[in-house]
Amino acid sequence: MKRADFAFELPAELIAQAPLSERSASRLLEVNAGLNVIAHRAFRELPSLLSPQDLLVFNNTRVLPARLFAQKQTGGKVEILFERLLGDGSALAHVRASKSPKAGALLLVTPDDDSDVSELTLRVTGREGALYALSPESGSLKEMMRRFGHMPLPPYIDRQDTQEDRDRYQTVYARREGAVAAPTAGLHFDRPLLDALEAVGIRRTEVTLHVGAGTFQPVRVEDIKDHVMHKEYVEVDQGCCDAVNACRERGGRVIAVGTTAVRSLESAARQNAEGLLTPFQGDTDIFLYPGCRFHIVDAMITNFHLPESTLLMLVSAFAGVETIRRAYASAIENRYRFFSYGDAMFLTKSEAQS
Repeated sequence: MKRADFAFELPAELIAQAPLSERSASRLLEVNAGLNVIAHRAFRELPSLLSPQDLLVFNNTRVLPARLFAQKQTGGKVEILFERLLGDGSALAHVRASKSPKAGALLLVTPDDDSDVSELTLRVTGREGALYALSPESGSLKEMMRRFGHMPLPPYIDRQDTQEDRDRYQTVYARREGAVAAPTAGLHFDRPLLDALEAVGIRRTEVTLHVGAGTFQPVRVEDIKDHVMHKEYVEVDQGCCDAVNACRERGGRVIAVGTTAVRSLESAARQNAEGLLTPFQGDTDIFLYPGCRFHIVDAMITNFHLPESTLLMLVSAFAGVETIRRAYASAIENRYRFFSYGDAMFLTKSEAQS
């Protein structure tokens, strides 16, 4: 398929610029591919779409305040977005500057893009493709983020981050630091909703996928099969595998909360020829597009995705290209809120995937 097959026109005013006052106040578009049903619901109605046999799989990654400002020693301004923290205390990062810093350059960290420099500094030690290797010269990366880090809001949110984003661009169950973008389907869950799901017997388990900034990178090739995916770190442990197997045994559905949970489970399943879920820890660059098979996930909760994006291709593979086109057209017609702080969909797998 071609990239243009996943284009759509979206009125700019439907791009959510801020979260709602309550997480679970979002809308939920129910899209049942098998029954050809599209229904408009409130997100708080989610328990009514599930049964006690089902299993929800959440991504427990925690978003870092990974956006920093700095100055070169020559005075030029720099913007830094950590992509991955490394075990030795250094990081790989995206760096924006009027002139790219060379290896050996010292970057002086500042509270924002208008402030004086602090005593915290980073040294550019090299490049890995488009990413810069940065090592702290004074202070640590965690201290820099704690003191001066900004939440890395997506590029389509046209404002500066605020203190509210520290809480709201983070799931309530986030616990494993490492992401630079939120697993946004999980942003709709608050404690009352999680309690309501537990009260009706819905089981849950967790995976970890540290979402990278590459999630916002556009597909630039015409033939989508030629697209090269970015890598992200994933962990699927034995407890998750046991929960999925138990769900299968009782006849329930494995329901992924977000495309990151989908990619985690399907990455783990692709480690063996039979497509069975076994523990997995490492990087994944899995790209799921129409024609790919889904081995583990039966349904998913997901937000609305950017035109021509890999995530739109993923949900189209899962529910069917025409089903997603109809769903998005309905969402636009009914003024749903799009992208990270927007509304959500509940998708069931197409019959072609069964």
